[in-house]
Amino acid sequence: MQLLQTVLALALTLGILVTLHEFGHFWVARRFGVKVLRFSVGFGKPLFSWYDRHGTEYAIAAIPLGGYVKMLDEREGPVPDELRDQAFTSKSPGQRIAIAAAGPVANFLFAIAAYWLLSVVGVTSVAPIVGSVEPDSVAERVGLREGMELHAIDGRQVDSWRDVSMRLLERAGEQGRVELEVSRDGSHSSLAGNLGGWRLSDDTPDPLTEFGITPWRPDVPAVLGQITDDGRAKAAGLKEGDRIVAVNNEPVPDWFALVEHIRGSPEKTLALTVERNGETRQLTIRPASKTTEQGEEIGFVGAGVAAISWPDEALREVRYGPLQAVPNAVSETWADTRLTLVAIQKMVTGLLSPTNLSGPITIARVAEASVSSGFEDFISFLAYLSVSLGVLNLLPVPVLDGGHIVYYTIEAIRRKPLSEQAQALGLRIGMALILTLMVFALYNDLMRL
Repeated sequence: MQLLQTVLALALTLGILVTLHEFGHFWVARRFGVKVLRFSVGFGKPLFSWYDRHGTEYAIAAIPLGGYVKMLDEREGPVPDELRDQAFTSKSPGQRIAIAAAGPVANFLFAIAAYWLLSVVGVTSVAPIVGSVEPDSVAERVGLREGMELHAIDGRQVDSWRDVSMRLLERAGEQGRVELEVSRDGSHSSLAGNLGGWRLSDDTPDPLTEFGITPWRPDVPAVLGQITDDGRAKAAGLKEGDRIVAVNNEPVPDWFALVEHIRGSPEKTLALTVERNGETRQLTIRPASKTTEQGEEIGFVGAGVAAISWPDEALREVRYGPLQAVPNAVSETWADTRLTLVAIQKMVTGLLSPTNLSGPITIARVAEASVSSGFEDFISFLAYLSVSLGVLNLLPVPVLDGGHIVYYTIEAIRRKPLSEQAQALGLRIGMALILTLMVFALYNDLMRL
C-alpha cells in the first residue's frame, strides 16, 4: 500500500508540473500560429489519447517522468507547402525564443500563484525558537542560546524553521560572517559571527543540526497514537492512548526515552508498565528487528506517538490580503529560485557535495510525505519543485529549453542558424550530460534507500 501511495503521489506531482510546463510551450506556440501535433504528459506508448478540432493529439503516456509538445517542424521531415507557415522552423528567432521560454515561465507563474494562494489562506508554522545549542558549533560561536527566537538571517526575515533552513543552505561552505536578528523574553538583539567554512553532510544534509541548532519542542509524553494492525505493539495488547510509564522498571520521562528503549532492544523482551484509563498494568513486548540505511540493527514495534498540542505562543500565522500577497508570492518564488541557483553553483565549485542531488525516487518519497501532511505542505512542495524545474530547464545546456534559447539567440545575432554539425554536436554533449546527471541522481536515490 505504501509503495502504491508513493507511486501515485509521484504521478500526481509530476503530472501537474509537466502539464503546466508543456502547456506554456503549447499556449505560446498556438499564439504564434505553430501547428501542434501532439501534447503528451509522460513518455512512451500512450495509454489513451484524443484529438481537438485543430488536429492536435492529447496523450497520457505510460512513463510519468516528463512530457513534450510535438510541433510541425521541417527538421523532422517534409512539410507540405500549404502548412509551411505553420511550422516551428518558419517562425522568427524571437518567436522561437518565446516558445522555448514559455515552459519555464509557466513553472514560475505557477509557483507565484501557489504562494499567493498560501499567503491569502494563511500558513501556520512553528516559530523558530532555539531548544538547545550544540557545544563548539557555529551557532554557539555566533552567540545563539536556548530560548532565543530567530527573526532574520543576513537581513532576510524568517518566520519558520523552513525559512531558517533555506537561509542556512545558501551559506553552506562559506567562510564569511553571518548576521542574525533574535529575541528573547521580549528583548531584541543582533548577533554575528564567522561561519568558518561549515559544510553539510554528503548524504542527508540537515542545515539546522550541522549549524548546531536543535529546535524547541513541547514535552512529548510516551503516549501511543496510531498502532499498526500487523505490528508487535498490537500483538502485545497495547492500545491507542496508552501511556508507557516504565520499561523494565526504569521510568520513561518522555516519548524519546521510550524510542531509545525500543530501538536498542531488537528481538529482546521488554517489561512495560502501562497506564490506561487511570489504571496501571504490566505487559511484555518483543520489538521486531530491522536494519537502517547505515547498517545498524534496531528494534521497532509498529506504534506512533499521540499528537501533541503546540502552545499558541510557539506558533506563527502568516496571512496577507489578496493585494499584499502578490509581492510576498513573488518574493517566495525568487527565494526558491535563488536557492536553486546557489545550490547548483556550490555543487559545481565543490562547496556542496553532488551526493545531495536527488532523482525520481526521492521526489516520490517527498511527494508522498507532503500529500500525507496536508494541503499546505503539498502546495508548498509543488511550488518549490516547479521553481526548480523552471530554473533547470533554463540552464544553457543543449536539449533543455535554455540550450534552445542560446541557439536561437545566436541565430538572431548572426542572422543565420548554427550549422547542423554544430547543433548535432551540442545535442550529443547535452544528452550525455543530462543522462549522466539522471543516472547519478538515481544512484543517490538508491543509496539513500
